[in-house]
Order: sequence, then C-alpha cells, then structure tokens
Amino acid sequence: MPEKMHVVLQADTNQALGLAKFAIEFMSDDPETRGRPDAEVLERANQFHTDAVICGLSAIALGTNAPTLLRREAAQYVTPGAGSGSLAGVPWAKACVRTGVPVFASTQDVAVEKAIVANCAAVREWDSNGTNFGYSEERPHHRAGEFGHNDFYSVPVAAAQLRGKGGEFALRGMILLDEIRGRLAEVFSLKTYKIDHVVHGAIASAATFGAMMGATAEQIESAIGMVVAHSIPFRAIRAGKQLSDSKGASAAISTEAAILAVKRSMAGFLGPRDIFRNPEAIFRIFEGPGQMFQKVGATGANTQKKDASPFDLVLSRAGSDFTVMGMHFKLGLYEHQSAGALQGLINLIGRAPSILDDQSGDCIQSIVVRAYEPAFGIIGDPAKRDPKTRQSADHSMLYLVCTMLRKALELRAAKKSAKLGWKDLMLTPHDFEKRAIHDDLTRALMAKMTFEWGGEEYDRKYPEGIPTSMVITDEQGNVHDSGLVMYPGGHARNAMGPDKVDLKDILSHKFQTLGKLAADDPKPIIKQISNLEKKSAKDVAGLYDFAIRPIAFEE
Repeated sequence: MPEKMHVVLQADTNQALGLAKFAIEFMSDDPETRGRPDAEVLERANQFHTDAVICGLSAIALGTNAPTLLRREAAQYVTPGAGSGSLAGVPWAKACVRTGVPVFASTQDVAVEKAIVANCAAVREWDSNGTNFGYSEERPHHRAGEFGHNDFYSVPVAAAQLRGKGGEFALRGMILLDEIRGRLAEVFSLKTYKIDHVVHGAIASAATFGAMMGATAEQIESAIGMVVAHSIPFRAIRAGKQLSDSKGASAAISTEAAILAVKRSMAGFLGPRDIFRNPEAIFRIFEGPGQMFQKVGATGANTQKKDASPFDLVLSRAGSDFTVMGMHFKLGLYEHQSAGALQGLINLIGRAPSILDDQSGDCIQSIVVRAYEPAFGIIGDPAKRDPKTRQSADHSMLYLVCTMLRKALELRAAKKSAKLGWKDLMLTPHDFEKRAIHDDLTRALMAKMTFEWGGEEYDRKYPEGIPTSMVITDEQGNVHDSGLVMYPGGHARNAMGPDKVDLKDILSHKFQTLGKLAADDPKPIIKQISNLEKKSAKDVAGLYDFAIRPIAFEE
C-alpha cells in the first residue's frame, strides 16, 4: 500500500494524540488529508449500516427488555428546541444546529448520549449484526484476533445530525470508527485478559465523535484517556450459566461513557494523557512495552523501547484497504463463532438429503462438531448445553446447530425436493422464543450432539478463517463429513472458498425478514437508510424518522 494511503502510529509515540489527529484529518474538508475510501468501501459500510439498523428496529418492535428500558430512559432527557439559547456557551454545542438527536423511530430530540445508548443497545440486542476478527493479511504481527461488532453507527449519525451535515459526512464517520476499532482489534486481544471487546469501540467512538464535533486533538486525547481510565468492562458480563441484558448492552453503555467523555473534555475536563503508553493502563499492564516492528541491521531483529506501547498502529485513509472490508456479516441470529458449523450443516444436508428423511430426527445417530479456540471455550461452555434464556441460547453451539437442523427437518417434510440454504434456514428472533428454546425435537437433537476442540491444527487457522468441521453419522452407520469449513457464508473471504454464497441476495432476504417484524412493508425503511453518501443534511436529520409496530414475542 503506498505511503500516502495510510498513517503509521509507532509504539514509541503518543498514539492517543495520534489517533485524535488522524480522526480530525479524516473528517476534515481538506482534500489532502481527509478520508477518501473507494466506492466499494462506501458500499460495504452502507450494507453494514442497513444491517445494524434493521436488527435494531426488529429488536424494538419485539419489545426486548434492554432497548425498551433504555428508550424510556432517553425520553426522560428531552432537549430544548434549536435556537432556544439553552446551550449557549456550552463548548461542545458551539457548532450544533440542534440540541439533541432522536432514538430510532422517533422525532423527539433527547440528550445525544441517551439516544446513542438506546440505539446501540437495540442494534446489538439480537447479536446478529457485523463482526470483525482482528486479522491483518498484510501484517503477520497484527493478528491479535479480537472480536468486535458494527454496533456504533449511531455515533457518527448523531454527530452529523447535531452539526447539520449530510450523509457523506455520516458515512465517512462510520468508516473512520470501524477503522480505528478494527485496527485496535488487530493489535490487542482484550479477551485474553478477560476484558470485554467493546473497549476498542468505545475508544473509536470517542475519537470519531470528537473529530466530527470539532474537538481539538488534545480534547480527543483527553476523552480517550478517560474511557480507558474510567470505563473498562470485563467479560464477567458474558460469563455464568445464563446471560443477562448486560451482554447485549455492553457496547451501548461503553459508548455512552465515551460520548460523555468527549463532552466533558470539550468543556475543559482534563483526562489522562498518552494513555496507550501509560504503565498503569490496560495495555502496558498486560503486555508491557512493545516490540518496535522494524528491521535492525542484517539480523532483522526487533527493537524494544522502555516507554513504548505494546503495538504500532496502521490506519488507512484512502483506497480500499479499510478494516470494514474484512468484517463479516451474520446471515441470521447466531454467535459468530458458530458460522462455520452452520455452513457445514447446510453443506451436509445438501450432499446427503437422506439425513432429513425422518422428521423425528431418528435418521441421525450422532453429530460431532470440531472447532478452534476461542469458539470451543465460548459457545461450547458446558453451562450452555441447557440454555434457558435467549442470550444463552444464541451463545450455545449445540442449540444453534440443532435449531437449524430442526428447521431443516420440518421444511424437508413440507417440501421434500427443495434444496435448503441460508435463506430457508435463517435463524430469526422467533427461533429464540421460550417455546423454541424448550422445543422437544431441538432438545432431542442436542442430546445427540458433541462439540469438541479441533486442536492446534484448527487454532492455527484462526483468525484467518472460522475453521470448523461437522460429522453426522446416520442410523445405518454411514458417516457424512463436511470437511474443513474456513470461510462460511457472510465471511469476508467467503468468495475465496468453496462455500461461496450470493451475499447480496441473502442480505436482502435478511433485511426483509427482520424488517417485516417492524413494519408491514420494510422496503421504504430500507431505502431511507441506504445509500448514505447521497443523503442531504435534511435527509440525515430525519434518517431514523419512520413508524414501526410492536408484535408479540415471548422471552
């Protein structure tokens, strides 16, 4: 990649200040420094944004707990109308044309951090939007494999709405936010230290919101420092026999803190400086001073500096090499680590439809899935063999595979000659209702299934892919082997493997399926939130102004 296409923040520099300066330049109007992503990057970001919003709207329509509660909370923070003078002299509001922004499907402006926490929680509730795996093809030392999700788009949209800006500005902010959190995911594995992955998104939210709101580099640096010093969530929210609202709302709550940190910094509050090199912050505590990844002399050895952070950062500002291009879509509701197994199941029932001959599942003697760490540890947790809540069911490999298999058995009974694929078997919110979680057939299939660690051979292939295999033995003792699945449908590298799917077609089906939970005809909503780069400031001001209807859902 040519030098002008990216910015390198070396480990022995103040990377928090460097991120701030990068973000300000990326969001500027200066043609020499502003972000210039290619058309394919804009298209991908648009797809992820549409995916996120549709996921959020369906979660609201079905009355899920955390989004509903946080929307009610936001309604308690109504802001006065623009021009009222109520924010006169407030530094962060100097460039604003309005005093607040609305939550999804509303026209009432509320405090920006309250709208963002409500919207982010809704987006994340189903655990069905985009995912990254912290993997750089170009830099082998940037493959930390940290997870992350496209939960944070409400941040740049809110900033654009506050500033009275158009869709190109909002979309560029989305790409910037994903770029920062995606590059951090490549260099620092939060999960290794039991820290929740949303920290990277919170840091990126502070940098992006600050840059879009006109904060100085020093103010953004201060806000990033506050996020890291005051708001570190641990993976305790993802542990335990049955998961709670905290799991789905983690990104939202951390982002709320990030927005408040920016507002306070712009008002004059001074947070910790140079947080990535701070010896008492999470980065240096857990990994110490970093290796300077540069060749020294003929040996090519790496140097180490006493006061360096554990990593360098490489950030794209133009072209197509943005981390959003390496992020993955979920083709339904499932924990992303299960995608290889679900693809393996689709492959097997396509090759051996006799597996589905008996709707009772009696044709199946056993199911064995093998996968890598951390998939085995996270969705193979013995506590999740008996999920009782939606949040635990969507983190149970056994439940996800056997629910999809149960749907295949039922569909084959109704359409014996039909070939079943992602669109037919897509897991939807109704597959996680109480009655579905306790479905007798699903539970009987789960009793036949074993989930095993695939060993170091599998681990070496992650996070490049999602290495998984499935073996189904039928009642006659015949063994049906999926072989190794690396790039399942939705994976950024899916087109490179044998399991290539028509991504646009499947995403369109997903948008329609989830959209119909919120509106009789979701097409106008999908059109309204798509093609952001073509939206005017007026369009962005009312981007989420549409009606949705509630429907029954049994938690």
